[in-house]
Amino acid sequence: MIQKLHGMVWGPVLLTLLLTVGIAYTLRSGGFPLFGIKVWWRETVGSLLREDGEAKRQKGQYVTKGQAACTALAATIGTGNIVGVATALTAGGPGAIFWMWVSALTGMATAYAETWLGIRYRYKNTQGRWVCGPAVYLDKGLHMPFLGIFYGILCLMASLGMGSMVQSNAITQTIGFSAGVPPLLCGVAVTAVTCSVAAGGILRIGKVAEKLMPWAAGIYIFFSCITLGACYEQIPGAFMDIFRYAFLPESVAGGIGGYGISRAFRYGIARGVFSNEAGLGSLAGLHGATENTTPEEQGMWAMFEVFFDTIVICTLTALVILCVTGRTGGTLQGYGDGAVLTAGCFGVVLGNMGEYLVSGAMTIFAFATMIAWFFLGRQTLETVLEQISRWLPLSAGTRNNIEIAYLILYGYAVFMGCVSNLEAVWALSDIWNGMMAFPNICALLLLQRQVRFPKRK
Repeated sequence: MIQKLHGMVWGPVLLTLLLTVGIAYTLRSGGFPLFGIKVWWRETVGSLLREDGEAKRQKGQYVTKGQAACTALAATIGTGNIVGVATALTAGGPGAIFWMWVSALTGMATAYAETWLGIRYRYKNTQGRWVCGPAVYLDKGLHMPFLGIFYGILCLMASLGMGSMVQSNAITQTIGFSAGVPPLLCGVAVTAVTCSVAAGGILRIGKVAEKLMPWAAGIYIFFSCITLGACYEQIPGAFMDIFRYAFLPESVAGGIGGYGISRAFRYGIARGVFSNEAGLGSLAGLHGATENTTPEEQGMWAMFEVFFDTIVICTLTALVILCVTGRTGGTLQGYGDGAVLTAGCFGVVLGNMGEYLVSGAMTIFAFATMIAWFFLGRQTLETVLEQISRWLPLSAGTRNNIEIAYLILYGYAVFMGCVSNLEAVWALSDIWNGMMAFPNICALLLLQRQVRFPKRK
């Protein structure tokens, strides 16, 4: 039953809608994600190099643009970059990576649009906190408060599933495999660390993400490049396979590896969205608490995050797998699936250090994803409570108790993820994630005339 529902949610309708919205916004922007790369690169990564003294002194007083970007990267760069890419390759073949690129290139415009709308419609409540995210522009923009509450509930459920249980389970399995740590001990440690960071609120989460993500991503990129350097002769062939299998008919592919255009398209688009989350609305919530910014600035940061997550990190993972298997003459299925496939390929070149690298990357990325999803869940809870209070007034004490209850529930979900078998949770979390896209896409389509893209200078 769960698998049938999963197939319905992540079927051709949703994938087509995601591509349609992405293409529509890409055309409306005049191809800004591609032709305006100098502009959005200068206003994102380049802006960090131009950070003035006043901005540095004000760090710690509010969520900065860099902290918001690192938190959003923490939410997107996770198990999808390691497990998701490996799964896309084994299920959809090398051609799935091409469609993953397509989902990213069109998703950059989608990410810009939803983040632009998130900043455009956000507001501060009586407690002085930002109320933001898709639930707000569904309410204020489309005047559909109940659809906003529905989105918020789905997002909260996803935070307790994909954002916490799935990630903590990945950490436990990884540490247990590489270091032999018992699940119970790992669960206690992971829950304690996660809750200590989450309890510090959005400022502490932003600070941790800002320090964690650049180093984690940098180390992963460094060792990926070393691995590819050892297999440089296979790189041209890997790219040829990616393009060839992306358009290979099913009848021909059946005799080669059982892939085909339909499977490559489905797994490439689905895993691409799973990794970068463009179209789900989560980026709008993650950027919503940023101070001293504009919709255009945060929209460009969202574009950069999709680009870095999929075009850079996911591509490196895919090339490592394809080049190593090509060098050894093995098959994708012969190395296993998921993290095992990725670890095995790194291990061929780097030995035991390769397996430890993947284990360490999985652990750091999954932990960063957990604290980022708590950030998103906390922002979404604020929005839902704000909307409910129109019909059912809530005192400050009641709100505070609900927020504490959410922190406790999130910690419990993290712990249960460490000590449980999560096959059903994986499927349900994927369903909730997919369902988040439908109301968000509705808003993106109906509010598209409001979105303004920067000019290409």
